[in-house]
Amino acid sequence: MTVVTAIIVLSLLVFFHEFGHFLAARALGVTVEVFSIGFGKKLLSITVGKTEYRVSAILLGGYVRMKGQDDANPLTKSGDPDAYDAKKPWQRILISLAGPLANIALAFSLFTAVAMVGMNAYAPTIGGVIEGSPAQKAGLRTGDTIIAIGDTKVRHWNHISALIGESEGEIRLTVERNASVISLVMLPEIADAKNIFGEAEKRKMIGVSQSGEVITLRYGVLESIAEGWRRTVEASTLIFQSIVKLITGVLGLENVASIITIVDLTAKASEMGIAALLTLTAIISVNLGILNLLPIPALDGGHIMFNAYEQTVGRAPSEGALYKMTIAGWGVLGALTLLGVYNDIVRLIG
Repeated sequence: MTVVTAIIVLSLLVFFHEFGHFLAARALGVTVEVFSIGFGKKLLSITVGKTEYRVSAILLGGYVRMKGQDDANPLTKSGDPDAYDAKKPWQRILISLAGPLANIALAFSLFTAVAMVGMNAYAPTIGGVIEGSPAQKAGLRTGDTIIAIGDTKVRHWNHISALIGESEGEIRLTVERNASVISLVMLPEIADAKNIFGEAEKRKMIGVSQSGEVITLRYGVLESIAEGWRRTVEASTLIFQSIVKLITGVLGLENVASIITIVDLTAKASEMGIAALLTLTAIISVNLGILNLLPIPALDGGHIMFNAYEQTVGRAPSEGALYKMTIAGWGVLGALTLLGVYNDIVRLIG
């Protein structure tokens, strides 16, 4: 049942992505010939107006086929006024952008919904204090709960690190201890640490560790919207950074994953409750949106790149260059897919 849930989630994400393309195409007067959820053999279909809506056998994907545009054949042309190729470059860019933006908008909505219904986080409670650290010298103890840093209320553990990192000079902690509220002042120290990518960095610390206590956070409507936006930006930024780290070699190619990992993680998240499932769905949606913006032919980013070139220089790339670059793009995608599948199989065996 959990695998079925994973397939439903992925199909939903693909639907939103393709629906974004569909809405933009129709708004700009482009005829959409096929709207398919899934690839391969057609299982169900219905034709409404000029569009055939399909459900195909392989549900891990989908596509929108517009008149005058076909990723399988980049030289497809129509010339009719309702065709993709008849539209101006900036209009084609908007159509290509609409899919990724739909995924990012969906992620924002899901992050916002999770903030409203309740999300798990580590409590801002001290589990340990390092001997000789700023926290120990200031009198912070195990079991203390930090409720504010300066004038900012602390809601969860990660908030503490963020506020300390942004601080200048001494900081004032408001702490709850044995039902009493006390105030402590300390000067964070600069210490060696590693970021999420394993790179060495300097970071402001006070020398404490978390207790491991988990709490449920719920936000009001406006707070939830702000939290949803913050998490969407945070997830998008992390994906961009991860891509750069892969390209520069900071992250090894063993970190590339495939649909196998996505299904596995989604299945596990579904067992952990609706908040975990919605959160992971939002993260995958952001990934789908951002990765599709990469300037690789056959992806939305590739279409944007070609149309931006035409918009800038006043002419489209030659058919020969377009064809060769598109084939190369499919080759890159194929290689990355095989690498991801290989890595996932190695992880599963391990």
